[in-house]
Amino acid sequence: MTAQHPFTAQYLGGPTALLELAGVRLLTDPTFDAPRDYPSPSGTTLVKTAGPALTEAEVGEVDAVLLSHDQHADNMDHAGRAYVERAALTLSTASAATRMGPVVRALPAWEHLDLPRPDGGVLRVTAVPAQHGPDGTEHIVGEVTGFVLSGEDLPTVYVSGDNASLDVVRAIAERFPEPDVAVLFAGGVQTPLLPGEYLTLSSAWAAEATRILGARQVVPVHFEHWQHFTQGAETLAAAFAAAGLDERLHLLKPGERITL
Repeated sequence: MTAQHPFTAQYLGGPTALLELAGVRLLTDPTFDAPRDYPSPSGTTLVKTAGPALTEAEVGEVDAVLLSHDQHADNMDHAGRAYVERAALTLSTASAATRMGPVVRALPAWEHLDLPRPDGGVLRVTAVPAQHGPDGTEHIVGEVTGFVLSGEDLPTVYVSGDNASLDVVRAIAERFPEPDVAVLFAGGVQTPLLPGEYLTLSSAWAAEATRILGARQVVPVHFEHWQHFTQGAETLAAAFAAAGLDERLHLLKPGERITL
């Protein structure tokens, strides 16, 4: 069925985007702090280099936060955590729900939750797998999740979360072939935790994920504003052009909004 409701995304910076579909407002991984350092017990320090295009107050209330994971500051910083604690609903991993308590609702992979739409329909949010590094590293990087948004008369939207596995993308494509939009977390993240390994999609992998999915439109996030992101807008543009997919790519500047 042809979608009758457009999908709107406003990129705020880092992994954070405000998504709107059929009157439902969703926020991905909230990061609202000003630039600062985030030391971790592992000895790794993450460095934020730019603040968000909109403040928490400017974003306002949303119907749900789609939280890839809670354990890394580049996906939920201090102000982002405070936002989650006030939010009406946050969907994330079982690990996040255990650590953060009742402010987070765990949504296991392939299970869904239907959110009411103003027009009387529902927006279905399905949790899908994500893998935050090479095979066998979850005990180091922790549990993460992605999401798929769908519904009657709605475009299908894949939100990858911090996924670094093309095999995971293939599994999602089997269940949700040819999504209308893919919101891909890119940046080619690398940290001393796993030297030389990507913890999110590289630019080339983001282009390959687009091909695997058959995604008609792509909005990247999570590719700038943190020091450990090794690839950015220029490498994304080059990779999509090399793959012949540049017409599908929408590289937004912080604060920019697009309707697809």
